[in-house]
Amino acid sequence: MIEPRDRVANPALLVVDMQNDFVRVGAALEVADARATIPANKALIDFFRARKLPVVYTRFITFPAPVLLWEWSPQALPPTKCCWKGHRRYYPDIGREEECTAVIDELAPLPGEHQIEKFNYGAFYSTTLDPILRSMGVESCVVTGTVTQICVEETARQSFHHGFRTTLVRDAVSSFAPDLHAATLKNFASKFGWVEDSAAVMRLLD
Repeated sequence: MIEPRDRVANPALLVVDMQNDFVRVGAALEVADARATIPANKALIDFFRARKLPVVYTRFITFPAPVLLWEWSPQALPPTKCCWKGHRRYYPDIGREEECTAVIDELAPLPGEHQIEKFNYGAFYSTTLDPILRSMGVESCVVTGTVTQICVEETARQSFHHGFRTTLVRDAVSSFAPDLHAATLKNFASKFGWVEDSAAVMRLLD
């Protein structure tokens, strides 16, 4: 039996796709519940930074030519151009245009923090995430972000398959579908890792 503290030994915080085109009001693939997770994400980011633990961000980038994924997210097509790198969009909650793939200002990466650009749902597929984590001596991943049953789940499962002990943070992940959100957390905790509140994760690490 793994001791609770061992679940988060030598951890990295993976903040999945908390970017403008998902989180902001009027986003092309708006996840309204994601805005409610900003405080928990911010608390975890500040906690990890204060202890000089790695914070790694992922950003979903739409592939610049038609691919299978477009069949499931037609918002990626022109003229919407959801998550097209370099595309700017006006978001009424902040009253200005922003780069649609950028991490929201409230959780902005610091200089030197890794931002993994991915063209698929999972952050380990065809990216440098695994070697980056191993180069920093990471043994476990604490995963937050959006969308729970899509990019968050895929990233967390890939983390498990790459041999990292993985925890999903219940109050720091979000979805547009409450039933799928709940089912994902329940299923992940049954076979792939742990599900904890942000406060519990910080207690384990303190």
